[in-house]
Order: sequence, then C-alpha cells, then structure tokens
Amino acid sequence: MVRILVVDNGGQWTHREWRTLRDLGVDTKIFPNTAKFEEFENYGVDGLVLSGGAPRMGLQNNLGNCKEYLQKANFPILGICAGHQFMARFFGGNVKPSKIPEFGKVELQILSKDSLLFKDLPKKSIVWESHNDEVVELPPTFELLASSENCLIQAMQHKTKPLFGLQFHPEVKHTEFGEKIFSNFITICEE
Repeated sequence: MVRILVVDNGGQWTHREWRTLRDLGVDTKIFPNTAKFEEFENYGVDGLVLSGGAPRMGLQNNLGNCKEYLQKANFPILGICAGHQFMARFFGGNVKPSKIPEFGKVELQILSKDSLLFKDLPKKSIVWESHNDEVVELPPTFELLASSENCLIQAMQHKTKPLFGLQFHPEVKHTEFGEKIFSNFITICEE
C-alpha cells in the first residue's frame, strides 16, 4: 500500500487532504511541519502533501521544516496553496499579494497536455480558491501547468523531479476533479 503523509502548515482543510487520501486507499497520517525529515524516512513514506496554511503564510521565508523536505526528498511532493507558494519561493520563484484575490469557485484552464497530475482531466473545470497571495514568477526549473482568469500560475511542476504545486484546493468538494487529481498523485507516488 502506498504511504503518503500530509504536512500540516496550519491550513483550514488539512484534514480534508488526509481524508481524501485515506478514502482513496492510501496509508496516510498528518505530521506537523516541525517534524524532522528522518521521521518520514523511518515511516517509509512514498510521497508528501504540503498543506495550505494560515493567511499570508506563503509570503514567509520559513514554513516549519518544509525547506528540509524539499532539499532532501527523493519522492513526490504536492504543495497546495501555501505549500505551493513556499515551493515556488524555495526554487527561485516569486510570491506576492494577488492583484485580485480569489475566493470560491474559479474556472481552471489546463495548459499542459503531458502532466501526469492532470491526466484524463478536461481542459477546463471548476476549482475552489482561497488565497490572498499567489506565485507571480515561476521558478526557473518549473513549468506552468494551469491558469485561471486572475491567477496565471495555478499549477506547476518541476521539469525533472516529481514536485508539483497547486494554488487551488483539490481537497474540497467544490473542485470538480479534485479526487482525480489526488488519485493521479497517488499513481505518481506508486511509480
């Protein structure tokens, strides 16, 4: 059984991420973002989800030990909202306050034909947003996967490593294909 841990960055929907993974048959557990990387290795992890966080969390230079996880991981990582923003900053991107913050339902447009994270999803779908800040400059080692009308970088992935970031929240029921995105991430972790 694949083992994917959820790193709690103080997000309001961390338990939904955990529950979605559990309901999809994953061995999962929530860890605080202060956990040492060795704890994940000892647990035998196959992947990590970096949860969203409190408002403006993505603008901070530090998000618990998430820097250590991104430095040492040899397994897939999915950053959601603040986790996505932190990942972008860590790899040389830029995060700023959104010109138009997004809350609620937004139309997502998938731009990449090849991303395993969006495999078998339609080009357009409705996703759930809850953010004041956003990635405004893609890290040089990442490629753009999806956009919305008011947020250019809704999704990204590293060009050579299994690292993914989502500005929107796939764990909430209002995101049309959120469970499929998690299922695709599970498949990535199994490989």
